[in-house]
Amino acid sequence: MGWWQIGADSLAGSRFVISPLAETIAALKTLHAAAGAHPGERAWLAGHLPAYRARLAADPVDALLVRAAIGPTWNADFLTPTPLGEGERSFEEEVVAVRETEPGAAVPQLEVSVGGPVPEPLRSARDLPLRMAGVLEWVWRETVLPDWARRRRILEADVVARTARLGQGGWAAALDELCPGRMRWLGDGRLQVNPRAYPPRWVDGGRLLFVPVTPAKGWVSWEGSERSAIVYACSGTLADTAGPAVPEALGALLGAARAGVLVRLEDPKSTSQLVALTGQGLGSVGRHLKVLLDAGLVRRRRAGRSVLYDWTEAGAVLVRAQGM
Repeated sequence: MGWWQIGADSLAGSRFVISPLAETIAALKTLHAAAGAHPGERAWLAGHLPAYRARLAADPVDALLVRAAIGPTWNADFLTPTPLGEGERSFEEEVVAVRETEPGAAVPQLEVSVGGPVPEPLRSARDLPLRMAGVLEWVWRETVLPDWARRRRILEADVVARTARLGQGGWAAALDELCPGRMRWLGDGRLQVNPRAYPPRWVDGGRLLFVPVTPAKGWVSWEGSERSAIVYACSGTLADTAGPAVPEALGALLGAARAGVLVRLEDPKSTSQLVALTGQGLGSVGRHLKVLLDAGLVRRRRAGRSVLYDWTEAGAVLVRAQGM
């Protein structure tokens, strides 16, 4: 497994950062994979994949570049620059880091991402960083910017929920929920960042950043010892921003906000996920869950360090009786 040894100062000074560039990179990776992790991503792909494929078909060198930069186990470093973490920056400000990569560094980084030699058209090109920036600008303009306001609300809700979880359970609890199945706190300052057999890395004294994105993609990056970033899929997906419709009768019975929590619990979810999905505050979601628990409509169970909620049989009957 790949793990980082994190110093106390780096952990204490860490922060959550919203990055339009990271969101765009995650969108590019989703377009490249041509597979959505949930109905929302599949609908998004249906709307944008044909134009994306046409964009790359018009420039075969760009197509080769994207394929090489998104390697089988690693991204080319110039594709995923580490955010500065000094306040939120615009996409245009962030993409400068890609565009201004030293051209001579691009091919060696691509060799790492593909795990061997890169195709000749890329080896002889002298404008790979400019080309990559151009692809990202297209993805941002055509596929992310049109609903950036909605994506940003989802990301902000996730940060609020994670911060609240941090205050309640400390870093061990917050990090265990960040990327279930991939990331977990091992103790003694060690954080497993992925299940792959990468060498340990020491993060001590530099800035540690956590960057949510709405697509179901994630990666790690770093800039020397100055900054390290963990990009993770946030708990509120584009599929669920509106959420399932709350039947009028159920809303009248329980209240619209409480019913909105209940209808989302067909599949188990944590409090943090519900905060991100509903846009309600942590305290409000907690109060709704307590009432639903007391009424026997939901149950609570533990999965590792996480506490998950889902319907009881009575809850399922009540929701489905309303035609859900």
